Amino acid sequence: MLLNDPKWNESSVLAPNDKTFRQTQYLRPVLDQIHHNPAAEIMCHARGRTGILSLGQGEGDVSTPDFITEAGIDALRAGKTFYGPPLGLPEMRRTLSDYYRDVFGFDLPPERMVLTPSGTAAMHLAMMAVCDKDDEVIAVTPLWKNLLCAIQLQEAHTKEVCLRENGGSWSLDLQELFDAVTPITRAIIINSPNNPTGWMMDTDDMRTIMEFARERGIWVISDEVYGRMAYGIRRAPSFLDVADPDDRLIVINSFSKNWAMTGWRMGWMVVPEEAEKRIYDLVLYDYLCPQAFSQFAGMQALRNGEAFLSSQMAWYRQARDIVYDRFAQWGNIVSTPPDATFYAFFRVEGEESCFNLCRRLIDEAGLCLAPGCAFGKEACGYVRMCFAVSEPKLLDALGRLERVVRR
Repeated sequence: MLLNDPKWNESSVLAPNDKTFRQTQYLRPVLDQIHHNPAAEIMCHARGRTGILSLGQGEGDVSTPDFITEAGIDALRAGKTFYGPPLGLPEMRRTLSDYYRDVFGFDLPPERMVLTPSGTAAMHLAMMAVCDKDDEVIAVTPLWKNLLCAIQLQEAHTKEVCLRENGGSWSLDLQELFDAVTPITRAIIINSPNNPTGWMMDTDDMRTIMEFARERGIWVISDEVYGRMAYGIRRAPSFLDVADPDDRLIVINSFSKNWAMTGWRMGWMVVPEEAEKRIYDLVLYDYLCPQAFSQFAGMQALRNGEAFLSSQMAWYRQARDIVYDRFAQWGNIVSTPPDATFYAFFRVEGEESCFNLCRRLIDEAGLCLAPGCAFGKEACGYVRMCFAVSEPKLLDALGRLERVVRR
């Protein structure tokens, strides 16, 4: 019977325990088990409509600055379009090492730097390097859905330990985190500063977690993409502040947020030096190498991007104040200003379903935001709004939101 035969039905022909079932399956079973992304569904609900204002994705409305773009264009014109080293150009890796010395005060050799085609790719690479099928990963949530799916694709088990919310502010119970660890726990994933809540872990808690993980041989996967987006300080605490060089720690980062480079798809990892060879092999057989010309743009961002980042953070602080001043006027918003990131993460009193609220915002106000249920079970009921946009656009968005939620 042919697969395109209208009478053919895979589920009715073979049961999963049939020895030939695997030969007839179309794609891997894990792809059927991946949970749908409610945020993507909301964006699909908005797609094709006129007049939609979207603050649902994690990017602002400022284009990549010219000095970065020109470096990429110059590299293209110079013929930097060939295969490169799997872990990144040597000059790029040295520039990252210099960046950590100048901004973080770390002495990290270039051999610990791995360039990747996006921060998302870095997380998937980390999961491929660390996790086997049926391993357990403790994920501190709320957490970006793509990171949770990276665990699922490895057919590992995810155990959520949730940040706790009190009056709109968030905290992590370390004892709850440690109690969640079992003999099959392979890694702990932590995103700080956190998307979507804006929560930021302090150095003492990082040190406690690192010591706990070190004693048990557990990996810590630290997503520090928003580490330069902390208010009032140059950079957020990093697990690299408290780690030994040979600790089982992988730090994930990205060019996207700091330097308005979301579309360039460039990220990096900091790995133990001992892991370099194995990561090299993994990259070689996965995507071969990161694109060369983009790395020249990335080098410009790292070397000369501080003024741009500072100006962006100055505006984000103003935008945050605008948002929370308006929230205070309405009286039915539960949230506190974030310590970092460019997100307002809030719930509306009386609105039980964040997914339904986001649909209504599209239908009634043409405003697209991200439902909290996309970030984990504790985030249900919340909504995420990116405020990294121009003041006119932000005021327009707040006006649309007010029309729907203010009573």
